Parts: sequence; C-alpha cells; structure tokens
Amino acid sequence: MNIITEFYQQALEHWPKTGQHILAHQTNEEIVVYQAYKKSIARFAAENQFLGGNEYSYNRMSWIKPNFLWMMYRCGWAEKENQESVLALWISKKDFESILNEAVISSFNPSYHDNHEQWRADLDQREVRLQWDPDHDPYGHKQERRAIQLGLKGGLLENFGKKQIIRIEDITGFVKQQKSLLDSGRLDELRVPVESVYRTIDNALNERVGITP
Repeated sequence: MNIITEFYQQALEHWPKTGQHILAHQTNEEIVVYQAYKKSIARFAAENQFLGGNEYSYNRMSWIKPNFLWMMYRCGWAEKENQESVLALWISKKDFESILNEAVISSFNPSYHDNHEQWRADLDQREVRLQWDPDHDPYGHKQERRAIQLGLKGGLLENFGKKQIIRIEDITGFVKQQKSLLDSGRLDELRVPVESVYRTIDNALNERVGITP
C-alpha cells in the first residue's frame, strides 16, 4: 500500500475539531479519494487501473470521498453489502480542483446561492453534487467537523473513471486489519491514512464550495 499511515490517536492531535474541511491523504501534486464497491467491480478496477467492466455503470451518480473515516462509516468498514472492497484512487490536485469547480451544493443554502432558481439552474447544468456531512470517529459517532463528498455523473464521471485516475489501490486488507483492532478494543493500535487539510489556491472557489477559512 502506497498510503502512509499513522496512529489514530496521533491524527487527532492535528485534525481540526470543527468546521467544513477537506481532510485528505495527499502529496504535493496528488490527492487520494475513496470508493467502496462489490468485489468484482473493485477487482476489475485494480487490475485494469480504471473504472469499468460489465458490472460498472456510467449512467448513475458515483460518490468520491477524500476522508478515510467517513468512507469507513459509509461502507461499514467494508462489511456493507456491495461495499465489501475499498479502493483508494489517486488523482492530481489539478483534476480534483476541476471537479470541485463544477460542484453544486446538493441542497439549497442561501450562503451559496441567492435564490432557489439560481441553485436549481446550477443543479441542472452541472455534473457534480457536493455534500458536507458530519465526520465520524472509528466507531461511527458523529463529530462536529464536517467532511466533503462529491457525486459525479455524466461525461465528467466518465472522464474521471477512465482518464483522471493516476493509480487505483485496493486497500481492503488494510481496512479489515484495522476493523479487527476496533473489534478487540485496541483503539490505541488503530492506524489511519495520514490526512491533512486541503484547500485550493483559489480562495473564491474555496468560499463557493463552503470550505472553512
């Protein structure tokens, strides 16, 4: 696994406790997002290094999540049906920002749109949905901090799945190892990907999508 990890207790020391943040594993040029799939879809993706195959559909919305523990909450540590395999998808920050640039908040919020008509028009025209959801601790308890997830569809999803992904890693083995530590009460041994706050260099974009300053 190419992802660098640290103890969960160490991560708590530098993660923000409140606000809306993109917490992600990243390098200078790349950022990691996660998805969970049934085993056959994940196997095809890992072997071929793109999203596709007979069982994958580009005709529906697909959600990507930069935050590892939010992904674990969503997929039940790879134990929910059709989410038994967790993929780490590496993409360039430039491409991630282009996805963010197309994002529309999935429910109307007067902080980001002047009126419902403007919001609805953006929703109809753009191919990315953005949600800020409560982050979760390893046991699934809600946190004050909010995590981002992005729903992709249409041509933008196909471009992401076939062209923008630099590397796909199946990290299910790591996920299951950490879940076994949780199940045996060994939280002090739990490891998570090293994640830090990510902000684009475009302050107007950061503000438009709701990233806390």
